[in-house]
Amino acid sequence: MAGYTQTELDDIQAKWNLRFPPDLVALLRTRRKVIEGEFGSFDWLDAADETIRESLDWPLEGFLFDVQHGLWWPEWGDRPDELHVAEGRLKSIFAAAPKLIPVCSHRYIPEEPNEGGNPVFSVWQMDVICYGANLDDYISRELNPKGDCPDINDPNVKRIPFWTRAVEFNNQRFSNGGGFAFFNKGSTLPEPEP
Repeated sequence: MAGYTQTELDDIQAKWNLRFPPDLVALLRTRRKVIEGEFGSFDWLDAADETIRESLDWPLEGFLFDVQHGLWWPEWGDRPDELHVAEGRLKSIFAAAPKLIPVCSHRYIPEEPNEGGNPVFSVWQMDVICYGANLDDYISRELNPKGDCPDINDPNVKRIPFWTRAVEFNNQRFSNGGGFAFFNKGSTLPEPEP
């Protein structure tokens, strides 16, 4: 299937209050989905609004879920005792962070800076990793898994406010010997290892 027209892309961005980076625009001018397949990307014109809204809301909803279960970044200050205050603080922090644009499932590209070469992040609650140094690298890794993800400290990987820190925070909590509880959307902990 042919890609979107520029008018269609302009309408999509206006409808969802987004600004696609130029490399994403160039790709979507040639095809309607970043990744094809059963678990691939959605078509912005054919997908139900509810599907798109859920995908756009996924990062915040996942972070809220983890905050509800006790996870909190040190640089956010002392965790408020009242959950609704903690959630409000997180929403405020998220509002200042670059918006994420879904490219496939729970993989996202930030809209800022509005230039080519932004990294692609995998976001599952506060489990955030850099899944591609840029859009082309992400597509290559998604279609032909290469093992390790790009190093967020590589000078060739752009630092994105909030999101790079999310990867660093995630790396720290996984490297500390398991001193955190990882919840999933079913509100359950993984089974302990025998």
